[in-house]
Amino acid sequence: MKAMILRALGPVGENGIPLEAAELPEPVPGPGEVRLQVTVCGVCHTELDEIEGRTPPPRLPIVLGHQVVGRVDALGPGVTSPGVGDRVGVAWIGSTDGRCKFCREGNENLCVAFQATGRDLDGGYAERMIARAEYVHPIPEVFSDVEAAPLLCAGAIGYRSMRLTGLRDGESLGLTGFGASAHLVLKMVRHSYPNSRVYVFARSEGERAFARELGAAWAGEVQDEPPEKLAAIIDTTPTWQPVVEALKNLEPKGRLVINAIRKEEGDKEALLRLDYPRDLWLEKEIKSVANVARSDVREFLSLAAEIPIRPETQEYPLEEANQALRELKARQIRGAKVLRIARPSP
Repeated sequence: MKAMILRALGPVGENGIPLEAAELPEPVPGPGEVRLQVTVCGVCHTELDEIEGRTPPPRLPIVLGHQVVGRVDALGPGVTSPGVGDRVGVAWIGSTDGRCKFCREGNENLCVAFQATGRDLDGGYAERMIARAEYVHPIPEVFSDVEAAPLLCAGAIGYRSMRLTGLRDGESLGLTGFGASAHLVLKMVRHSYPNSRVYVFARSEGERAFARELGAAWAGEVQDEPPEKLAAIIDTTPTWQPVVEALKNLEPKGRLVINAIRKEEGDKEALLRLDYPRDLWLEKEIKSVANVARSDVREFLSLAAEIPIRPETQEYPLEEANQALRELKARQIRGAKVLRIARPSP
């Protein structure tokens, strides 16, 4: 089968070609596993973190990709559902132990044995992939394959972030950074919290204009002050400075939810500029988001189908995965980037 594989870590840039085209043997599903014929796979900022070593895969080579949509074409021993021919998706959560305290509580995203699709397990930048049967998700018919792919990660993690804010209808929400996840959160808020206003903080005028197109009440630079104090802010950026700026803009008891797999070391001194009375006093909170649970993916897919949420997408052939990654790093973003790997079956 054709695949784009990561053999060595390194920078993503105009001269960097991090992924190599390869021919790999078709995988065979083991007990409890299914094989997918992959039709599309979304491209996520987390892949940049994997390639550049900030959240490195435990082994190389590896097939990246964790926003996978395809058809089941083979079942391993013991699998009764899904069936051959079913259209399903695979998200970041690829496996957990199912037994620990967190799994028993329904917080499997915190499991110490958590394995991520496309980092710990081969992912969807390939014509076929293996997944554990209980970690695949039915795709609602309302979505095309390309529309469904970003919902599996950007949408699901945005949904979890939104729930963690504790936002109530009529309260104002801030979004710092306006990539694939934030643009879906904005659509979700406009449906589920019709009396709430959304304020967007983004570096590029293109992102700010896009936010206004989608219904943001206001859009400005990360360091700008919005017209009102906010009940909650979701930060999707990889740097520390937006954390400081966001805390200034929260109302008393406001909550900052950080939806980022890591923060860069280079601007840590920004935290030294925190002003306790202004930024943290009056019971302001900071909460992080860690991974997603299966329930996040399935609940969000159901909500997205009900609305329906249709993500903005840009499509690339599998062979142009490096180009999509370079554009993502350069913040040439309008919605979500999706690799086309095979035509959908009739």
